[in-house]
Amino acid sequence: MMKIAVSGKGGVGKTTFSALLIRALNKNGKHVLAIDADPDANLAAAIGIKGADKIVPIAEMKDLIFERTEAQPGTIGGFFKLNPKVDDLPEALSARFENIKLMRLGGVKKGGSGCICPESTLLKALVTHVVLSRDEVVVMDMEAGIEHLGRATAQAVDKLFIVVEPGRRSIETAGHIKKLASEIGLKNLSLVGNKIRSDKDMEFLKENLPGFEFSCFIPYDDALIEADLNGISPFDNKTSAIIEIEKVIAGLTEK
Repeated sequence: MMKIAVSGKGGVGKTTFSALLIRALNKNGKHVLAIDADPDANLAAAIGIKGADKIVPIAEMKDLIFERTEAQPGTIGGFFKLNPKVDDLPEALSARFENIKLMRLGGVKKGGSGCICPESTLLKALVTHVVLSRDEVVVMDMEAGIEHLGRATAQAVDKLFIVVEPGRRSIETAGHIKKLASEIGLKNLSLVGNKIRSDKDMEFLKENLPGFEFSCFIPYDDALIEADLNGISPFDNKTSAIIEIEKVIAGLTEK
């Protein structure tokens, strides 16, 4: 089954795109495992899961981390299991919505770059299991750093969508993500142009991002902003973006 990652600069609408994609796949009869791997995002709320703010991120489940890695969270160095058992966690720890299961990974406080600590080891093992061994569609809402992906998992990701908006910083971030992706062997990238107000915005992105393919361009839509303000899923707030999302899904299933 398809494994999809979504990345982009904070604020570009990455989580909105992920949520719309997940809900549209669900509506099309797919079973979806949604992974919120961005500590600054709330994918559960965007999907429309009730009590989204009460979902405890796995990185904060100290007893679970200790049980699986045999080391106290927050410790660096020392001995702990580098291959903890995780295959039961998607069933045990997911929030549900129709055919969607959602897991929130949470953030790991880094003591220096790329620290090897029990929390990050458990999260990385979980992402590896989810990408390599699960038989449902997996959609991961990730930070721009895509750090939960290693070389083995990157090879199994069918598509990395990078969400961009018309703006210089968004474009720079897309270039940075492309570089990180190529370093781990993830080559199947596609851009999603978001917050598009005019043909001029579309041309701006195409001109400044040569060498990228665009999956779709999502128009700027007040309905998406209102959904966020009102705490409802953008999928439930009649948005023109759905038409573009359906095109993306059609493109995925053709391959």
